[in-house]
Amino acid sequence: MKKFWQKRKVFISGINGFVGANLAKFLIAKGASVFGLIRNNNPYSFLYFEKINKKATLIHGDITDLNLLKRILVEEKIEHVFHLAAQVEIGKAIEYPYLTWESNIRGTYTLLEAVREIKNDIQSIIIASSDKAYGAYPIDQLPYRESYPLIPDYPYDISKACGDLIAQSYCKNNVNLPIIITRFANIYGPGQLNFSALIPDCIRSALGFSKFIPRTNGNHFRDFLYIDDVVNLYITLAEELTEKESLKGEIFNAGSNDPINIKSLIMEIFRLVMNEETYQNFKKKIKFPKSESYGEILYQQMDFKKISKSFDWKPKTKINVGLKLSIDWYRRYLEDKSNF
Repeated sequence: MKKFWQKRKVFISGINGFVGANLAKFLIAKGASVFGLIRNNNPYSFLYFEKINKKATLIHGDITDLNLLKRILVEEKIEHVFHLAAQVEIGKAIEYPYLTWESNIRGTYTLLEAVREIKNDIQSIIIASSDKAYGAYPIDQLPYRESYPLIPDYPYDISKACGDLIAQSYCKNNVNLPIIITRFANIYGPGQLNFSALIPDCIRSALGFSKFIPRTNGNHFRDFLYIDDVVNLYITLAEELTEKESLKGEIFNAGSNDPINIKSLIMEIFRLVMNEETYQNFKKKIKFPKSESYGEILYQQMDFKKISKSFDWKPKTKINVGLKLSIDWYRRYLEDKSNF
């Protein structure tokens, strides 16, 4: 569908975030007219650093403002919606659960209600849920499959599960909105500027811009997806949903199905950045705490047979390649940051 996105009207909630800005960049390159909702201008974000803000229409407002959302959808004649706005910091969710639920739960049902009320010709709605929505399953029951019940314990995980279930209800009960729900593994890559996340934190430290302080014992296992694979998959899902009504209400996992030990991942990032002598000194000095991090699921792994069978999809970017691409981008960003 090479020309599918030319002159298409697309609304992205969370366009100033990591995934939203990358998605906007890809869609603009394909000829789409992109509209995004932002709360605050952040000149240090990926959106501004890569000058995507000059090519998209940015609207200031809050994802919980029903009337604003309705006005945007109607006045701009939006055809496709990507709901990516979320409070994504696990630590912040534990400290401020109310704010997390306002953004992640209320924000989801407000946007979907806006679509329902305007009765406009929205052709596709992609809802970003998360692997965290599943909660903690025993290792012998992994990888996660789409049929698994959602059993989250922690505030962020609960917020994503609630948004997920709300989106499911908007596909049913005579509402019948054209929705696909995605449950993706941990996403990483250029533009992720939430430095409470592991990979950007490690890269920034390895490049010498901050001191690295291990926050956990590193015994967790996580499944990772590179941002370009995620964006291309979102675009594919929206295209397919537009063409095939049978996809309404479908839920899709995506990941590598190859979880990585967090301690090993940390060491690999530092090895890729440092010369051999510096890396060996780092190995001798680094000390991981004995405790686990509260609010973190120990082991996560994604089964993606369903999406692979449906769209002949599999992740293209191996973790070592994705890390090198990420390191190159962060080096450029961190060195140039003071110049804009």
